[in-house]
Amino acid sequence: MREIVFDTETTGLSPLNGDRMVEIGCVELFNRVETGRTFHAYFNPRRAMPSEAEAVHGLSDIFLSDKPFFEESCEELLEFIGDSPLVAHNASFDFGFLNAELDLCGRPLIPMTRMVDTLVLARSRHPGAKHSLDALCTRYGVDRSLRIKHGALIDAQLLAQVYVELCGGRQIGFSLAAEMAEAGPSAPVATVIAAAARTVRPPRPHAASQEELARHAAFLAEITEPLWNRLKAVRLT
Repeated sequence: MREIVFDTETTGLSPLNGDRMVEIGCVELFNRVETGRTFHAYFNPRRAMPSEAEAVHGLSDIFLSDKPFFEESCEELLEFIGDSPLVAHNASFDFGFLNAELDLCGRPLIPMTRMVDTLVLARSRHPGAKHSLDALCTRYGVDRSLRIKHGALIDAQLLAQVYVELCGGRQIGFSLAAEMAEAGPSAPVATVIAAAARTVRPPRPHAASQEELARHAAFLAEITEPLWNRLKAVRLT
């Protein structure tokens, strides 16, 4: 099964307020293994970069001034992601910006049923714990020493490793495609993955057999003056 793990960097927190996407990084997974294929691009946002945002990702107005507009790299990006599920951390944020950019250049939006939110998976798997990407890297021993500032591609690469661990590690098998097929094309991907990652054990038989009951009765019959008879007599008095 092919999946795309991605991350974005932006000029702010909301495309509804005019914020724009300035960087996207995508990592291709096949059956939860990185293939080595990536997509990475910077975009000129056509607006000034707020100092607060620049402090997070380090992308300045000067650096972005000669970068292409989103519509100039849109086709290449869409070709890379194809129709695969898209994995992101706090995915509604990244989906919101990606779809806002697609809308601005007149392209169809990506349906939310393709969204896999690792934040939702982390909260389900580790309730009450910290769920930031940094915290999850620490929990799973993912090396983030190269991450000085937020960057879309390096964050997507870190998230890809975390995502594999959230879904049970490398050994979770190649059965997810069957789970998707059984659930149907309209099922939210995150729901299918969460269900597939759970290990359901069949109930163990625990009732005594007729032979065991007979042996137990024979054993009790050999006991003279059992204690429970005395207790029964005390209750009756």
